[in-house]
Parts: sequence; structure tokens; C-alpha cells
Amino acid sequence: MRVTQMEIPGLLLFEPTVLSDHRGAFLEVYHEDRYRTAGIREQFVQDNYSRSVRHTIRGLHFQQPQAQGKLVMALEGTVYDVVVDIRKGSPSFGRWYGVELSGDNLRQMYIPPGCAHGFCVTSATASFLYKCTAYYSPECDRGVLWNDPAFGIEWPISGPILSPKDQRLPTLSGMGSELPVYRSPA
Repeated sequence: MRVTQMEIPGLLLFEPTVLSDHRGAFLEVYHEDRYRTAGIREQFVQDNYSRSVRHTIRGLHFQQPQAQGKLVMALEGTVYDVVVDIRKGSPSFGRWYGVELSGDNLRQMYIPPGCAHGFCVTSATASFLYKCTAYYSPECDRGVLWNDPAFGIEWPISGPILSPKDQRLPTLSGMGSELPVYRSPA
């Protein structure tokens, strides 16, 4: 497995070792010791699955104050996955990173607690898996508008399919005290 630390502190890209032959493919989706060695210190407590159609954007979501770290991957199809550092005091505050995750490349991305996350489906459909370090809490559920000009995210589409909730998300400038605070890794 190849692990790359991205410019956003705590953001990790995993490119797993895939064993392929005439029958298909096999990989370890998660191995606690290896991921801990790579830098994930939190314990995962909940797994989530979504299936979405082409041009759907889910996000940009985060939880505050019960922040979630997420290990995400596309099981089938292709998504453009985006992380935005919205942690007050972070050296990369306001920066975003995007990467293609697919059922073919089987890459994973670890999103550190306090960052906003979203993805855009670029194939006919996509199945997406999230391992989370905190339980979902409706009271802590937050988000930032997908096309907030403060970020300048280069999404692969301009007219996405959005949930009513995601259509009403505020911009960064409207967040105020709801933003998480950056905590430097120990």
C-alpha cells in the first residue's frame, strides 16, 4: 500500500495493493495496524454506504462539535472526491484537494476531523463507502455550500443534482462560530 500525505494536514491518500488474476481482484480494505502506522490514530465506529447517480454532489459535509474523521472509497463507479480544510487556525485553511476515486483504482482518502467533505458522481452510478471515527449526530450535522466562491473548487460539472439540505447550506463567510478549530497532530 502506498500512502501519500497531502498538503492539507492529516489528509492521506491510500493506493492499496490489489492482487489480480483471471478470477478478479482482492485487496484489504482496512487493516488497523497498517492504517495506524500510516497516521490514522482515531478508531472507526460507524460505516456508511451511499449509491448515487451521475452528476449528484453530496456535500460539503462535516460534523461540529462531534467531528468525524472519514476513510472513504468508491466501490463501484467513479467520483470526484473533494476535501476542504475549514479548521480555524490550520496552515491550509480554505484550501481544497480533489481526486478521482473509483471501483477501478480503489484508492482511499482519509479526511481528518474538522474538514468538509463532498463528492461528485462522474459515472452512471457510484457506490461509496465511508468509515467514520464518530457516530452520526443530527445535532452536529453541518455543511458548506458546494460552490462557495471562497474555495474555487473545480468541480467536473456545473449543474449538479443536490439534496434540498445541500442546496440550503451556507457559505464559509456565513459559518461564524460553527467552524471547527485546528489541532496540530501530536
